[in-house]
Order: sequence, then structure tokens, then C-alpha cells
Amino acid sequence: MDIKWILKRFDELTVDELYAILRLRSEVFVVEQNCAFQDIDNKDQSSHHFMGWNNNLLCAYTRIVPPGIAFKIPSIGRVVTSPKTRGGGLGRELMEKSIEETIKIYGNGDIKVGAQYHLKKFYSSLGFNQSSDIYLEDGIEHIEMLRKGAFS
Repeated sequence: MDIKWILKRFDELTVDELYAILRLRSEVFVVEQNCAFQDIDNKDQSSHHFMGWNNNLLCAYTRIVPPGIAFKIPSIGRVVTSPKTRGGGLGRELMEKSIEETIKIYGNGDIKVGAQYHLKKFYSSLGFNQSSDIYLEDGIEHIEMLRKGAFS
């Protein structure tokens, strides 16, 4: 699959890009995972948005959140791949590229994720280590995970 990767600040997103982002996040986090939660949380405006497009389909997305918004350090959140494109390693590629983009923006320091607990092994394989106890978020077990950077 030929993916075109694009990173934009919130104010650079087109209306169609923003719609696709919110649609994909809703499709997976609200409908597929059966969670009624407030996805639009006022963190989007200060974040970078990393998108993987195949033609007109948003296949993969993350939100790169600056320090002081979700955590004291930069974080990667709203990690999502389209159900239409799963199973071919796109999630790993998305996270590897998101880590690279976060380092380009904020330097090679620590990065945090709030991960669904069942994905601990996946995030561990990308250099993240569990840094909190298990907590419930929208009825799903989560943990905070930390990836140490060169400046730690």
C-alpha cells in the first residue's frame, strides 16, 4: 500500500482533513470500541496531526501533543489505523514515523503515550516502558508508557 505521510499543525489542516481525522477517530474509538467519550478535548488546537493517506482514504493517524498539554513532556496520542487497512504493519509504521516526527519537533527527549493495556507489548517493542499503574479510561484498561530519549 502506497501511503503518503503528512504532518500539519491544527491551523494548517483543511476542512476535509479535519473531517477525515474526526471521522476515523469516531469510527474506531467511539463506534468500534463502543466507548461514549469526549474525543474533542481542546488538545487538537495546540497539537500536530500526523496523517497517513492512501489516495483519499485516511488510513492512519496520530496526534503529537506538546509538553504541558497532556503530560509534562511531548506525547503521542489518538493512535489509530483504519479498519480497512489493518493487518499489514501499518500501525508499526505509523508509530515509528510518529516517533521520528516528535523528535524532529521537540528534540530527542522523552516521549509519553497513554496506551491501552492490551497494547503494552506493541509499544514496548517501540522502546516504551510502562510508567504507571493500570487505570480505567472510558471503561478500557490503560497505562502510561515512557520512551526515554537521548537527553534523559
